[in-house]
Amino acid sequence: MTTDMTKIELGAVVGPDWVDELLLRGPDDDICLDVDGPVTRAALRAMVAQRQERLAAAGLGAGGSLALRLPPSLAYVANLLAGWRLGAQVVLLDHRLTQFEVDAALDRLAVQVVVSAGRVRSGALRAFADVEDVVTARAGRPAATPHAVIQLSSGSTGPSKVIGRTAADLIAELDRYTRMDGVPLPGERIIVLASMVHVLGLVGALLYGLHAGVRVQPPQRLTGDSVLEAVAADPSPATVLGVPFHIGLLASVVDPPQLPQLKRMTTGGELQPPAVVTAFTEKYGVPLGNMWGMTEVGVIATDLFGEHRPSLRPAFGLAVVERGGELLVSRPESPYVGLSDPDRWADGWLHTRDAGTVDPHTGLVTIKGRLDSQISIGGLKVDLTEVEETLGGLPGVEAAVVVHDSMVTAYVQLAEPATVAQVEAGLAERLAAYKRPRRVHALAAMPRTTTGKLVRDRSVLRDASREER
Repeated sequence: MTTDMTKIELGAVVGPDWVDELLLRGPDDDICLDVDGPVTRAALRAMVAQRQERLAAAGLGAGGSLALRLPPSLAYVANLLAGWRLGAQVVLLDHRLTQFEVDAALDRLAVQVVVSAGRVRSGALRAFADVEDVVTARAGRPAATPHAVIQLSSGSTGPSKVIGRTAADLIAELDRYTRMDGVPLPGERIIVLASMVHVLGLVGALLYGLHAGVRVQPPQRLTGDSVLEAVAADPSPATVLGVPFHIGLLASVVDPPQLPQLKRMTTGGELQPPAVVTAFTEKYGVPLGNMWGMTEVGVIATDLFGEHRPSLRPAFGLAVVERGGELLVSRPESPYVGLSDPDRWADGWLHTRDAGTVDPHTGLVTIKGRLDSQISIGGLKVDLTEVEETLGGLPGVEAAVVVHDSMVTAYVQLAEPATVAQVEAGLAERLAAYKRPRRVHALAAMPRTTTGKLVRDRSVLRDASREER
């Protein structure tokens, strides 16, 4: 197989040798991972080969179906690559799902083999676990589609969707990463905080790092101090990759040390308020970059230097257009497993359900929030994203979600000594009366998805508010 990624068409069937050619190739002594110590490519290849034998012994082969229910760990990495090396389809199940959710997913997808965690040797807040992985054969069926990986959407706005991506699709995304200005370069490090079960950590950290010769290094623990210790552990340049939730980890560090190794922090997910960006850049003296992407397609647009905020530049090979106020992304084939909803994908275009604009001169994309954030109150247009951004800029507001639930309702997470009354007073100074939330509910902790995104499902937010009363 050629290693020229630009020659692989989206949706094409790619043989399992892509794992060796694009991910595992390299000098034996090259350190590709740093998990409780350096892991060389020779050691990783041996781990993958050992897992491949176990999976084959359980009946997994080319065209088979495998589910991984493992926390971030070397076992997860080795089983993932081993499954692909066998030519199997791999279903990624977040280890934080309940058994009920896992059983429902396994029954729905009817996988043949499951790898789960037996004994887990891991302390609180550990970023990577020491896992004894257990292989179980099931009465499932071979993969029904040619997708290399099946993921469940994060479900921030409703029920999860089943999303499939072919090997060619993943390779095309790797190609987009290699063409971006500002991504980690060979010999550098990615301090990965984002989950490798989800697209940002999976492709943006693990697969890109293995392909590009960038060392992938999780911190010992998911705390601000531990992240900085990981950065300081080696003189090579380091990029921290996470989601907006992780900005708070670093923001919590009082008087951080000088870290000449720290190159930047890059986050996926919600665009951060200007005050958060300013506070971070002033504290650490490095850019806070932003990426926009979806599970269905991976990275779509970036602003890794923080030059165009709040706008982003589309990644190589992707077209982004605005139709009827919604941003659409080019994708030749539907990413959804099963019947394709034309409201989500049709005629080569993926509906992001994000409102936004595309500058006709520069091509820069500006995201203005979810499409359903535009509502009418008494004939007057209200942009819930504007209300949410205003809330997020008030003193003491750590996180906020604004929804239309028969009325405009806000859910906020406050830092002491801020109060709801102070929040309402601040909104009265900044927003016209018809835009202001009729109710503001303070929550001890905002509901988040497993990827750290704020949950916007109204029923989940209502339940969280009732539980805290």
